[in-house]
Amino acid sequence: MLIKKRDGIRPASGRMMSVLSAVAGATMDRRAFLKRSGLAAGGVALASIALPGTARKAAAATGAAPAKGTVEMRRTICTHCSVGCTVEAEVVNGVWIGQEPGNDSPFNLGAHCAKGAAVREHAHGERRLKHPMKLVGGKWTKVTWEQAVNEVGDKLLQIRQTSGPDSVYWLGSAKFNNEQAYLFRKFASLWGTNNVDHQARICHSTTVAGVANTWGYGAMTNSYNDMQKSKLIFLIGSNPAEAHPVAMQHILRAKEKNKAQVIVCDPRFTRTAAKADEYVKFRPGSDVGLIWGILWHIFDNGWEDKQFIQQRVYGMDKIRAEVAKWTPEETERVTGVPGAQLKRVAQMMASNKPGTVVWCMGGTQHHNGNNNTRAYCVLQLALGNMGVSGGGTNIFRGHDNVQGATDMGVLCDSLPGYYGLADGAWSHWAKVWDIDFDWLKGRFADDKIRQATGIPVSRWIDGVLEAKENIDQPDTLKAMIYWGHAPNSQTRLPEMQKAMDKLDLLVVVDPFPSVTAVLHNRTDGVYLLPATTQFETYGSVTASNRSLQWREKVIEPLFESKTDHAIMALFAQKFGFAEQLFKNIKVENGEPLIEDITREYNRGMWTIGYTGQSPERLKEHMKYQHTFDKTTLRATGGPLDGEYYGLPWPCWGTPEMKHPGTANLYDTSLPVAQGGGTFWARFGLEHEGNNLLAEGVWSKGSEIQDGYPEFTMAMLKKLGWDKDLTADEVKAIEAAGGDAANWKTDLSGGIQRVAIKHGCSPFGNAKARTIVWNFPDPVPLHREPLYTSRRDLVADYPTYADRKAMRLPTLYESIQKNDFSKDYPIILTSGRLVEYEGGGDETRSNPWLAELQQHMFVEVNPFDANNAGIREGQDVWVHGPAGAKVKVKALVTERVGRGVAFMPFHFGGVMQGENRRNRYPEGSDPYVLGESTNTAQTYGYDSVTQMQETKCTLCRIEAA
Repeated sequence: MLIKKRDGIRPASGRMMSVLSAVAGATMDRRAFLKRSGLAAGGVALASIALPGTARKAAAATGAAPAKGTVEMRRTICTHCSVGCTVEAEVVNGVWIGQEPGNDSPFNLGAHCAKGAAVREHAHGERRLKHPMKLVGGKWTKVTWEQAVNEVGDKLLQIRQTSGPDSVYWLGSAKFNNEQAYLFRKFASLWGTNNVDHQARICHSTTVAGVANTWGYGAMTNSYNDMQKSKLIFLIGSNPAEAHPVAMQHILRAKEKNKAQVIVCDPRFTRTAAKADEYVKFRPGSDVGLIWGILWHIFDNGWEDKQFIQQRVYGMDKIRAEVAKWTPEETERVTGVPGAQLKRVAQMMASNKPGTVVWCMGGTQHHNGNNNTRAYCVLQLALGNMGVSGGGTNIFRGHDNVQGATDMGVLCDSLPGYYGLADGAWSHWAKVWDIDFDWLKGRFADDKIRQATGIPVSRWIDGVLEAKENIDQPDTLKAMIYWGHAPNSQTRLPEMQKAMDKLDLLVVVDPFPSVTAVLHNRTDGVYLLPATTQFETYGSVTASNRSLQWREKVIEPLFESKTDHAIMALFAQKFGFAEQLFKNIKVENGEPLIEDITREYNRGMWTIGYTGQSPERLKEHMKYQHTFDKTTLRATGGPLDGEYYGLPWPCWGTPEMKHPGTANLYDTSLPVAQGGGTFWARFGLEHEGNNLLAEGVWSKGSEIQDGYPEFTMAMLKKLGWDKDLTADEVKAIEAAGGDAANWKTDLSGGIQRVAIKHGCSPFGNAKARTIVWNFPDPVPLHREPLYTSRRDLVADYPTYADRKAMRLPTLYESIQKNDFSKDYPIILTSGRLVEYEGGGDETRSNPWLAELQQHMFVEVNPFDANNAGIREGQDVWVHGPAGAKVKVKALVTERVGRGVAFMPFHFGGVMQGENRRNRYPEGSDPYVLGESTNTAQTYGYDSVTQMQETKCTLCRIEAA
């Protein structure tokens, strides 16, 4: 509705226009269309195009058109969302000439979304950074890699000397492959800081915290494919039709195969809601109230699974006490949803089992986001929908490797594998890295800060701007390394601009310059270092369902770009710890060997079972994709018979143990050796005198037929199972602490192997807990948003007291006590578009995608638009309560209700009305620019993880 083709981007050439006209007017099937678009050598803007059969060498390459040669098919994985779609790349003489979606892939089943169909352009795109750049006197200047590494390295070493290692922030990326992510966390550790993080902090950190603290692991329990077995799919704060389009086909298959009921809860009527059997429109920020309102009807009618709760759930009595307060009348007062509708929803969920719950950032990005995610889990526990096929919590992740990067510990609060930061965790990883523990300790400012959570990426701004005496580290942040991260995906951009301006050094490592290059007002002290895309390297990547897939390298690095791990090697050499970083990793011609990195984390990540997926096994899975069942993900016959596709973690023991992976977590109907499991006994044996271990339920084939704790060497001896250990395993266990060694620290894997031999889960057999006694709200509570329009609810549902969190002062009640609703009466929320991803720099630089959505916009209800005198397509100012404003197009629609507005978050390059296109290095500006919604988004951070609150601030909309 808002799109006027080619308005706002450079005009296409005449030849391009004629080809587009021919394509648009022709009748063709999917394969023919993809062939034509894939063979295009350029794009809509400033590019030439070649018709099928006349492919030209990409602009990224040099020389004449390639001679006729054999087409090589190289199998890689899409670099956008976490579905993990296979891309079959057609390469001739080193040039990527075309692509097809992977027909053999169990995940995408021969399908692509718009972004996936256009990934070739991300590699060959003309808007990429082509060589290292340095800002000198406000002008971008080309420099060599040697000069860039030396100058950046010297400045970082100077800052380390004068202010300490914590004054440098290493911001990593969900765009790394697993090996690069693991190496990056190791790199930051050897630098001597926990000031390291990535995108998960601002997308699913509240999921990880909430889910892990309920039943053990903080990840998707089942899979996209397994939803085909669901009889009910409950989506809240999730819009897969736009955010995960290929995943939507699995939901639609469930509707076709099982007549599955689909319930969509969302403040906005999305494309997903259009497919729902029941659409529940509720007030942004009232998720806990909505879930408790549903549970009120479940408990009132006795629809809960009483046996499941008795055997496998702890603390449900305290949930009942809280839910009792959420009568239909109170639920409607808080959420706006009528009690009759929620009773219908509750009955649908109780009558159609197994059912699954799906959520995304609509549920996570709140200052009480951990309460939301735990409430979703409690709903599934009450219904007995956990540990069953077709059930579980299917948590859709946003980036292609945000799951893997999180698992690999690119986090300010953990080392790889969620080991935490305590001395035992550091000691474990020092052994894996084969480095002296005392030397490692000496890299940090002190032992206390080594074991303390770093500053989260959501708050790095305050790490710069806050007074030194208010921060729990020696000095403020002086240097920021933006390594594969878009700044416009974070809130409070005016303050971020101030923070960038105050830094001593700002470095961007990315295939594209990103909004980082133009958000600041600096004239020097900024470097842009061109990293390759994932198509110019290889390695593993973890999809949302925990399956690992191995990418092949499609093309060699283009221009002067370098792979991320090669750049890490350059800086490690500069900083003097390359020997420790690569002690057991071969480096050839400056390139660390990916397979060696895989094998190193295989040796250490016992907690979550990243130990059984060797490079060889993963490559075999890619080769034999066609042998895996498209619903169960299990290989039927062939060389991998019985294994689950991608060896989803936990894949227990060593690769030689040949564990098949775990498709569905906590499923007691299967032996552990075949992918079964229990709830993790990670919260102790008792709480307040009550048993925390499972009662009367165990994994199939378990020799311990009741609940049991985590396995240690002492426990093996008590059971008499230590005799099953080999001599080498005993030796390794002695080195890990003897009787005190456990399944997480035994580097031989012997404890895991023996426990599984006897049918037991290495991590024990416990109850899931519905109360988290170490969180601010042990029972999930509704708390009004900091910027709420419902002042009448603040007294009943107040926020938290101001507190210190993750090294920084954090505000809650001091913001909520102010009434912003009179001047800013409309609730502002944000979300995704199908055309773009993340901060949008990559996708808005893709001409095929840029053509589809050229304007940033705000959706506003006709009632609110008419009251403000706003017409469809008109320029408007959206004012935020912190004083910032953005100028965007108005999209008048009833998709949003009265008093609610929506903006996508993929835009950047315009700041409060100022177009900053001329600030990009020449030729690297995205085709489409626009205001960032996060310019107007406000303060607010989750009480446990510091997740930013983006779904329920306030705004005022006026005609421009």
